[in-house]
Amino acid sequence: MLRLADKKKKLFFYLLLFILLSTQIAKNQNNKKNSTIKVNHIEVFGLSNENNINVSENLKSLLFQNIFFINKENFHKILEQNNLIESFYIKKFYPNIIRVNIKKTKLLAITSQNNKKFYVGSNGKLIPVETNKNFNNKLPFVYSKSNYGDFVELKKIIDRSKFKFEEISSFYYFPSNRWDIKTNKGLLIKLPKKKILESLELAHMIKTSEQFKDNKIIDLRISNRIIASNE
Repeated sequence: MLRLADKKKKLFFYLLLFILLSTQIAKNQNNKKNSTIKVNHIEVFGLSNENNINVSENLKSLLFQNIFFINKENFHKILEQNNLIESFYIKKFYPNIIRVNIKKTKLLAITSQNNKKFYVGSNGKLIPVETNKNFNNKLPFVYSKSNYGDFVELKKIIDRSKFKFEEISSFYYFPSNRWDIKTNKGLLIKLPKKKILESLELAHMIKTSEQFKDNKIIDLRISNRIIASNE
């Protein structure tokens, strides 16, 4: 009877030991698996080397998160603060690498805020001129304290017209929600609030017409009326 009891005790001990070891092994394997699917490297492409490094630094908070749960929205919250970025997409390289491909915003114009010059990006955001080593003084100047999103929309309309954006030296925004544009040759065109595309087509026809070649101001603010002036 004693031997049978001893055998049962030994059997119970080995069974308990087996369960403990199996649990620990499973736990270690699970920890190892979890560690291999955590993001340990984020690669950034699309900007200058310096700006790519800066973006990488800003994205460090996303390191060591589960690669299956991390998504574009996590990146958007951080990258939307960078005015150089027009758009981006991410690509995952399993098990632990994410690549961020950035489309840089296009510099459309120059403006001034508090006596400092800024580029106006195609994303409607302002980029300090000093952040770009190659200052482009051939870009048109936008006289506005805000409404840069409206300027981007105006640029899109201009691109759809026969009027060339490169022919414009200045844009003037008015609180009445309309624009004046001035060409490189000094012709000032006063645009209406609405029907801007039609007005631009008309302005293109006028500025190439012999009849209006000496005019300095073309006023198209009133529908179905052209007011030309030399002053």
